[in-house]
Amino acid sequence: MGIVLPKHIKLQIEERNISEDLVKDTLANPEQLIEGTKGRKIAQKKYFDSLKNREYLVRVIFKEERGSKIGVTAYKTSKIKKYWR
Repeated sequence: MGIVLPKHIKLQIEERNISEDLVKDTLANPEQLIEGTKGRKIAQKKYFDSLKNREYLVRVIFKEERGSKIGVTAYKTSKIKKYWR
C-alpha cells in the first residue's frame, strides 16, 4: 500500500517539527491503528525525542483510497495516556 503526503500535510509537519520520515514510518508501521470519524483512521506511534529528553506520541490521521494511505493531518503530543488504547 502506497503512502501519499499532500502539500498541506507536509506544511503542517514542517511547522510542527515532525520529520516526514517519522510520519511515513507511522503510516507504514503503526503501533496502534484506531478507527476515526468520516471513514478515516488514525495511526499512532510512540517515539523518544532525544533533544527534549521526552517520549511523545505521533498521531497521523489518514484515509485509504485506491490502495494508498493519504495523510490528512499529523501531530505529536506528550499526552500519551489520553490517546493510547
